[in-house]
Amino acid sequence: MAIDEGASFPPSLSAVMGDSETRRLVVGIAGGTGSGKSTLARRLARRIGQDDCTLVSQDNYYGDLTHLGLQARARVNFDHPESIDSELLIDHVRTLKRGDSVMTPRYDFSRHARATGGSELLSRGVILVEGILVLVWPALTELMDVKIFVDAPDDIRLLRRMRRDIADRGRDVDSVLGQYEDTVRPMHDQYVRPSRGLADLIVPGEGDNQIVVKFLAVALKALRGAG
Repeated sequence: MAIDEGASFPPSLSAVMGDSETRRLVVGIAGGTGSGKSTLARRLARRIGQDDCTLVSQDNYYGDLTHLGLQARARVNFDHPESIDSELLIDHVRTLKRGDSVMTPRYDFSRHARATGGSELLSRGVILVEGILVLVWPALTELMDVKIFVDAPDDIRLLRRMRRDIADRGRDVDSVLGQYEDTVRPMHDQYVRPSRGLADLIVPGEGDNQIVVKFLAVALKALRGAG
């Protein structure tokens, strides 16, 4: 299948079709930590364009732990589904799919707590929902029109996580490795890896994924037109 190098969504399909008549597609993008799912989601969002795409990150929906001390927060299993405010996440995706905007929370990983304020997300024609657990909750997958799982070898995922947590989240090597052994790998085996079986499409998380991004942008445009 040949993909046009310049293929992308036209400037604001919502403006052309009328907001009330536009079909909104919810696309779930899951995968293990460090698999490349966030990179894929960001590139796809840029390819589609901000007028036609909204990106919802599971990372913003960790439960508020400000009632706990800092040491107690650090002991929480952040890779278990119960660490996520899934009811709020699902409600927000449902609201966006309905055509309304939401105020998404923000999370401070250095303090293991929600940050003050939030960010408004507008409902767009394509709603990308990205995170390690987004294919785990049936109530969320029922809202999805397309489910994608990004796959990468365990050693590559661990290296990527170490780089990210040290550079972006103020962690040290020992804490990253300890968390990986205690919770990240067990929860991946118990929840994330099995959710791979629910995916409509499995894409590799290694190397340059620009061709995959172009293909997905064209495919999503076709799906919206078919609606």
